[in-house]
Amino acid sequence: MTDRRLAWLLLAPALLVLGGLTVYPALWVLWLSLQYRIPVFSIARWAGLEHYAFLAVDTRFWNAAGVTGAFTLVSVALECALGLGVALALRGQRHWRRAALALLLLAWALPSVVTAKLFEWLYHPSGGLVNFLLGGLAINWLGDPALALPALIAADVWRTTPFVALLCYARLLTIPPELYEAGQVDGAAGWPAFARITWPLVRPILLVALLFRTLDALRAFDLMFVLTGGGPAGSTETLTVYAYRALFQTLQVGFGSAIGVVVFVLVMLVAVGYLRLINRQERTA
Repeated sequence: MTDRRLAWLLLAPALLVLGGLTVYPALWVLWLSLQYRIPVFSIARWAGLEHYAFLAVDTRFWNAAGVTGAFTLVSVALECALGLGVALALRGQRHWRRAALALLLLAWALPSVVTAKLFEWLYHPSGGLVNFLLGGLAINWLGDPALALPALIAADVWRTTPFVALLCYARLLTIPPELYEAGQVDGAAGWPAFARITWPLVRPILLVALLFRTLDALRAFDLMFVLTGGGPAGSTETLTVYAYRALFQTLQVGFGSAIGVVVFVLVMLVAVGYLRLINRQERTA
């Protein structure tokens, strides 16, 4: 019992700091979401669940939810597939491996805003490199509602694939070569070796990468805000962009807080689902 009390005593400062930085702001946002708050007009009155009832029938909210879901599913799937492929290629590379790793880290090291401005120039209708490589076509990648979201996904995949690749590559380096040698003796080479040796060992790390990338994609804001601002015609407006507009452009503090609470609940549900899946994988391993 003495050791337990000492442990709680030592943890108390960290718990107090975490509580002040996370729990209190979260409870305050929840409290704001239950009110009408428009500071510029000095409006502050109780709303209850009216904001949430409005979100349930708000077409803009559901459009933003659909954009968020599509962005998350496609970008995370591509990042995991490409990241694993890049990691396998790096492991098989015999020369210039360090240079390849340095170039791979370059995309991940760039701030999101810098990446967004880079792709803004790449996608420029008249002077961008993308249209130049396509034969000088004048495609308005960020101004066409049908192309804006795929263009955003491509930029996000370029920026965050190195994160998945490095995690998978680190795991691949820890796989003993003896396993592949034994597999070759049993006739497991090439694809059978990947299916029976590589995939089972790299899958737990890939699930962890999948967890982090899904949570990041659900909360993505800076890339679409800088590149498109949520347009054109709401085709790239995610839930976080919608919340930002409500909070800081129209100053509807209560309504914007309600959107933030919905995003928080969504992220927590996804996190709990992934953690249960990871625990299940560990128990069956």
